[in-house]
Amino acid sequence: FQKHEFFVDMTCEGCSNAVTRVLHRLGGVNFDIDLPNKKVYIDSEHNVDTLLETLRKTGKNASYLGEKSAQ
Repeated sequence: FQKHEFFVDMTCEGCSNAVTRVLHRLGGVNFDIDLPNKKVYIDSEHNVDTLLETLRKTGKNASYLGEKSAQ
């Protein structure tokens, strides 16, 4: 899998919980949330559009930053 890096305008724990909730609902994703840097790293079979659409369901501004090579 490629790890995808997204910017999500999260300001608090509640925001990151919203992200966690929508991604769990989508299913088939492993993800890490970097709240201080407003980044979400997602490891998934879903395409970028689906992931971005899902992140935007939180009502937060979200954008795709690119692929992060797995380390």
